[in-house]
Amino acid sequence: MVYGDLQFFDIIIFAAIAGFIIYRLRSVLGKRTGFQKDNSSQKRAEKVKAQTTEDIPSLLDNQQKLEKIYKKVNNFDHKEFLEGAKKAFEIIITSFNNGDKKTLKNLVSKDVFLAFDKAIDEKKNNPNSQFYSLVIDSVEDAKVENNIISISINFISEQMLNDDESKIIKNKDTWTFEKSVSSNSPMWVLTQT
Repeated sequence: MVYGDLQFFDIIIFAAIAGFIIYRLRSVLGKRTGFQKDNSSQKRAEKVKAQTTEDIPSLLDNQQKLEKIYKKVNNFDHKEFLEGAKKAFEIIITSFNNGDKKTLKNLVSKDVFLAFDKAIDEKKNNPNSQFYSLVIDSVEDAKVENNIISISINFISEQMLNDDESKIIKNKDTWTFEKSVSSNSPMWVLTQT
C-alpha cells in the first residue's frame, strides 16, 4: 500500500502547484466577471481623438476656426487652402473687372454668377482696376455640414485705378468657399460674397 500512498501524495503536490499557478495568473491578469463595462471602445475613441489632435497643425489666432475642418476632414491643408483662396479672389475679381463671364462661370456658384453677370451687364465693373495688395485678414467661419466643407474668409484688398498709386481703393470682403468632403479636386466654389 505504500505505492498507492505515493500516487495520492503526487496528486496532492500537482494540485497544489496548479492552484499556485492559477492564483499567480489571476493576480497578474485579473478576472472578468461579465458584469464589467467594456472600455475597449472608449479607449479606441480616445486614441482616435488623440491622433486627430496630433494631426492638427499649429494655427494662427485668426485661423483657429479651421480646427473644425481638421477634426472632420482627412488630408485638409489650411496653407494650401488659404493660398488657393487668395489666387481665386484675384482671378475672380480680375475676371469680373474685365467682364470675363466665361472664367467666372467655372469658379462661382450659380447664384453668385447671376449677381456678377447682372453687375457686368449694368457696367458696375471697372476694367481699369488692378490689384495693388491682397491680405487674408481672418477666417470668419469654418464648418462641415451635410458632407460639404464651407469656409468663410475675410479679405482686405487694395485696388489701383488706371495704374495711379494715388487712386487706391481699399475693400474688405467676406467670401465663402465650398467643396464636397469626398471631392479629390483642389477646386473650391465661391458660394457667397
